[in-house]
Amino acid sequence: VGGPGAGGGGLHGPGAPPPPHLPPRGPPPPGGPPPLPSNGENHRVDPTPAPTPPAVPPVGPPPGHPVTDPAGGAGTRDPMTQAQAPAPSPARRVAAPLAVLAGVAAAFAYVGTVDPNEPGHYPVCPLLRFTGIYCPGCGGLRSAHAFIHGDIGTALGANAVAVVGYAVFAVVWVMWLIRAVQGRPLRIGLPTGWWWVMGGALVIFSVVRNLPFGSALAP
Repeated sequence: VGGPGAGGGGLHGPGAPPPPHLPPRGPPPPGGPPPLPSNGENHRVDPTPAPTPPAVPPVGPPPGHPVTDPAGGAGTRDPMTQAQAPAPSPARRVAAPLAVLAGVAAAFAYVGTVDPNEPGHYPVCPLLRFTGIYCPGCGGLRSAHAFIHGDIGTALGANAVAVVGYAVFAVVWVMWLIRAVQGRPLRIGLPTGWWWVMGGALVIFSVVRNLPFGSALAP
């Protein structure tokens, strides 16, 4: 292809770059580093193994290990133990409504025994004492005293709102007890409009009972 008359360049022309220098395959010079193994294509192979990446620790505690309660409660909990926690007994479920009923019954028993119609047994309403105006709660003790003794007419005359409150409490308490026995919570949610209606009715009751034509509602 290219003889001596073509410029003496062998396989390369006169302007071709010289071939890259390849390291000799012979033994290394005395005292030098040992040669690296070759893969047969004049490429040296580094025998040093690639570094192993560090092991990533597992996320979260091992199974069965106590973990902190995410709700912020004190102590620790075990997910396996929490999943298998037994349901509360019926006696424990009805303990709260029965305790509330016992407290209300004790208060009514005291009011039924100590007559509020006699002065000196109970404190006087501050609003009535300093302004002479009946508040929505004025006459509530006398209403409870009459209600306990079965005099519903006198109870309504002393404080009609209190009598309505007794009935509402009885209904809510029965619902609470039934749901407690069934193991279901009691949730009472009223729309905002109902709260405004009840507040307005309470204000009207307070105003009317202080007017001459509403004296029947005054204690």
